[in-house]
Amino acid sequence: MRPFLAAVFSAALAFSTVACNAQITHAPLPAAKLDDSLAAKPGRATAVFAGGCFWGTQAVFEHVKGVIKVTAGYAGGSASTATYSQVTTETTNHAESVEIVYDPSKLTFGQLLRVFFTVHDPTTLNRQGNDVGTSYRSAVFYTSPEQFKLAKAYIEQLAAAKSWPSKIVTEVTPLKGFYAGEDYHQDYALKNPNNPYILVCDRPKIATLKADYPELYVAYKGE
Repeated sequence: MRPFLAAVFSAALAFSTVACNAQITHAPLPAAKLDDSLAAKPGRATAVFAGGCFWGTQAVFEHVKGVIKVTAGYAGGSASTATYSQVTTETTNHAESVEIVYDPSKLTFGQLLRVFFTVHDPTTLNRQGNDVGTSYRSAVFYTSPEQFKLAKAYIEQLAAAKSWPSKIVTEVTPLKGFYAGEDYHQDYALKNPNNPYILVCDRPKIATLKADYPELYVAYKGE
């Protein structure tokens, strides 16, 4: 997945920093014009996003107020191929993804989209920084017609606002199944805060969330 960073961290640090941090240098993105916040009742709703390595994506959304649980896993392929060893072959059509369970009375799907498009680069096809392959593609796996409408509308809104210098290539596709990743991938950034990849690529994403959207940020206990 990312072994070269651990093996040759000192040699690759400068390049890796540029590649990982390039996607979080823009100004805060606009709020979604269309949103599902009206008449939202307490309970649980689910969103599934793919935005590169699921370590960092999971870590970011675990810092968002109103999120109940985030699971790192796979979406886009079949259950029979939803294992890390198979997904890394780039032949399964799976993307490293996160399943976000949240309280819709405290957090809207539109707010989740805003964070999602802030902390990854939606303009690079099948790639995030040094991570290359279809498993690192940008995707919104929608679970309802409302999520589809909101995702498509927000992408159009970002394009009209020229929030990104290049065309957004994020897929908006129906969720056929989400498959939780292996135990050792869960909460990886929290459990391995000094891992070179986490320090270089993922901690800056959390810092961006905190700086750009302080009203949405919540710290881990002990942070």
